[in-house]
Amino acid sequence: MTGELIDVSVPLEPGLVPLYPGDTELTVERVQALERGDGVTVSKLGCSVHAGTHVDAPVHFIEGGGGIETVPLNALIGPAWVVDAEHVTRHIDAATLDTLDIPTGAERVLFRTRNSRLWDDPRFTEDFIAITPDGASALVERGVRLVGVDYLSVAPYDDPAPTHVALLGAGVAVVETLDLRAAVPGPYQLTCLPAKLVGCDGAPARAVLQR
Repeated sequence: MTGELIDVSVPLEPGLVPLYPGDTELTVERVQALERGDGVTVSKLGCSVHAGTHVDAPVHFIEGGGGIETVPLNALIGPAWVVDAEHVTRHIDAATLDTLDIPTGAERVLFRTRNSRLWDDPRFTEDFIAITPDGASALVERGVRLVGVDYLSVAPYDDPAPTHVALLGAGVAVVETLDLRAAVPGPYQLTCLPAKLVGCDGAPARAVLQR
């Protein structure tokens, strides 16, 4: 490790971050401000818990599943591998995984795909690279404990449940909306800590890689 830190979180800024259809619009409101004569500056945040870089909780797709506070911290912190999948032109299935450079025993995998180019456009697009259900099951079989993706969902837009259930049901941490443009493929140390919103189906997170 060189000590270099790379922030792979997407900035939470109204109008800048694309939102998944149905998510709450991001708003930040100054309710107190020094320039207005208040004794302190205080802001109010309104958004979906899946806005910006975030971690999914099991209850997001599994009835009776745990909230975000049940996602193990030791899955969210540790060695990670940024996977070079920029050449992939369709969803990542089990067969595609076999063609990618993912070391045996890798427990945290972050997929850098052509999705990363989409961060220059604040509009949501359905045409993003995702992981298929059989791809998710293959990752579980490999012993992966955390999966991260460089767009708003780990799953295909037209059928999001099966991939999420395959991962979350197996206890795999799911990190979505990563900006991996500055992270060259290879090994890193990952720290990704979501807000402890007890019982919630997800939470915004700050994700950092150390080279």
